Amino acid sequence: MKNKEVAKIFNEISEYLEMEGVAFKPYAYQKAAMTLGTLKDDVADLYRQGGLKALKKIPGIGESMAAKIEEYLTTGKIQYYENFKAKMPINLEDIIGVEGVGPKKAKVLYEQLGIKTLEELEEAARAHKIAPLFGFGPRTEENILQGIGFLKTGKGRFLLGDILPIAQGVLQKLQGLPEVEKIDVAGSLRRMKETIGDVDLLVISSQPEKVMDFFVSLPGVVKVWGHGSTKSSVRLKEGLDMDLRVIPPASYGAALQYFTGSKEHNIALRKIAIDQGYKLSEYGLFQGDTPAAAEREEEVYAQLGLAWIPPELREDRGEIDAAVHGRLPELIGYQDLKGDLHVHSNWNGGKEPIREIAAAAREMGYEYVGISDHTKFLKIEHGLDEARLRQRNREIDAINLELRQAGVNFTVLKGCEANIMADGSIDIADEVLAEMDYVIAGVHSQFKMPREEMTQRLLTAMANPHVDIISHPTGRLLKKRDEYDLALDQILEGARATGTVLEINSYPERLDLNDLNIHTCKNLGIKMVINTDAHQVDQLRLMRFGIAQARRGWAEKEDIINAWPVEKLLQMLK
Repeated sequence: MKNKEVAKIFNEISEYLEMEGVAFKPYAYQKAAMTLGTLKDDVADLYRQGGLKALKKIPGIGESMAAKIEEYLTTGKIQYYENFKAKMPINLEDIIGVEGVGPKKAKVLYEQLGIKTLEELEEAARAHKIAPLFGFGPRTEENILQGIGFLKTGKGRFLLGDILPIAQGVLQKLQGLPEVEKIDVAGSLRRMKETIGDVDLLVISSQPEKVMDFFVSLPGVVKVWGHGSTKSSVRLKEGLDMDLRVIPPASYGAALQYFTGSKEHNIALRKIAIDQGYKLSEYGLFQGDTPAAAEREEEVYAQLGLAWIPPELREDRGEIDAAVHGRLPELIGYQDLKGDLHVHSNWNGGKEPIREIAAAAREMGYEYVGISDHTKFLKIEHGLDEARLRQRNREIDAINLELRQAGVNFTVLKGCEANIMADGSIDIADEVLAEMDYVIAGVHSQFKMPREEMTQRLLTAMANPHVDIISHPTGRLLKKRDEYDLALDQILEGARATGTVLEINSYPERLDLNDLNIHTCKNLGIKMVINTDAHQVDQLRLMRFGIAQARRGWAEKEDIINAWPVEKLLQMLK
């Protein structure tokens, strides 16, 4: 799909425009990039079917942007973007990927110090050349070095949300081949880890040469590392490596188990096999030279006296012992949620009106959707003040009345994503918070507060009787920003004491809470909610990433409040 490529270019155009101090346009390109990044349809297919007219029907894409998409699809580049790059030849993705270095700072660094790459940025920071620059200072220089260090730890890994659509696209192409009898994704992608190193595909085929020839010739392959009759390895233009192995049907289950991993899970499983007189490998489970199980993954586990373990749990964190003793959790399923409580409408920074959001949520099979617009502190997102929140609530009441009169069993819930100020107070008056069906509160500024202050900030917010949910509780952005410096044990104890729900934010850059924290919350009896934080209806589909994260944290339906019917949900919240 070309969507991601165009989205990346539009994001960088927005950053170049911001460098030049252009008003409004950067935000428009940013929003367009967000739309394209989660668009269900391939823009190339839309253009083939309906030309420029079809592109202009994409939300947020006007005449000028549609023309640029057309230019990219027909020529492979956008001249408007190329002109910016020639004028400011910076590796934007790397430089702006460092926390605290926005487009305007990147421009100063280039103009004053000639910095174009991450390596040059690090060199300048270590030589203390950045602190003397106007608008920077020693603290910024220190933060830049910390940010570079954080980026290095994630080097060579990709966000699950970026890689899954690519892998599924390749999977679908291979599934369409008559020579392919069966195909599966393995590795960390099958385990739905939040970041992915590479992609492993396993296939059964009686004509493997044809499958391999097709695989290495796929559009987007920029390098072929190996091209054999049973294994081929390629690199895609996104920088991702992908391996395809052809497996004999008789050992497919054992291979799927082995190549799914994790390494730690497999080591623990092999030890059990040895203790029982077996040998376990990618070829099967053997007693001496006699195969005991190999064709189906479930058989391998069963032969070792274990229940089948869902891939998301295979990290050697107690899942094997649980499988031995019949104590594996009944994980929340990918179809178990009854609603999404964190959706932004066009009342603040979202794309669609509430009626369209409700219609999209109903199409997904939900029983309710919660509209959680930003509040007044977030001016860049057109946050709502008390009067505007009440005005929006009246619209929601009118929509719910229409639904009831039409006999539709669906509810739009009145929520907000209020801001937790530096002292822990909320930016909306209590009397208006009390009128909501629920209140989400989150930190959206001053992320670098000292540990004690940040911890107290969140504890104070949770103590507010009107605050029901804390959004993206640790504040991390994968591959961009570490968690807040806070005493998480105190935060969790505060959530348990106040009955505050903690969010599992499904946005691929967040996936916050992480899996270990989810597991801890489950053990402490802290309730959680899986939300998308959607700013447009296409982003409602991001929910699967949050569900995967919850499953990796051993969460069950009872742990997740939006797996509950609306009556039980509202009773718990209010």
